[in-house]
Amino acid sequence: MTKIIDIVDGRQLERISDLASKAPYEVWLSDDTVMLDARSLLGLFALIGKRVHVVAEDDVNPKAFDKLVSKMA
Repeated sequence: MTKIIDIVDGRQLERISDLASKAPYEVWLSDDTVMLDARSLLGLFALIGKRVHVVAEDDVNPKAFDKLVSKMA
């Protein structure tokens, strides 16, 4: 399951990392060259200014995933 968001600044990355840490499933961010664990704040800083895919396993509830991604954007 994937959704696309734009990463605009470090504050957004902090929010993404916090939300991913609280999610009951793994969340990843990918920019087509690298896939990073969304809980790992340090690695995410390489994604500032990029359009990324928010990725979760297919068995995740789609409504819960949509709600999570909307809070990240």
